[in-house]
Amino acid sequence: MTTVMALELVQKSLIMVLLLTAPPLLVSLLVGLVISLLQAATQVQDQMITFVPRMIAVFLSLLLLAPWYVNMITGFAGEVITAMAKAVG
Repeated sequence: MTTVMALELVQKSLIMVLLLTAPPLLVSLLVGLVISLLQAATQVQDQMITFVPRMIAVFLSLLLLAPWYVNMITGFAGEVITAMAKAVG
């Protein structure tokens, strides 16, 4: 395996990490923002009010996006295996 191939593989893996972590993080951000606005409007400052809805929203987003995650990860694994096969032989 050459240095260029290794760097391409690292680059693709970092992009994959960004693609897979962005949706739950964005969902958590949006839910947190909405809850914070509601807390500011009602002046209720309880930490559990922000934590529980965020966790539920992130869990639901992971559940709904699971097929996409599996598709992305299996495609990437196939690319890695093909790259390794080309590097070896």
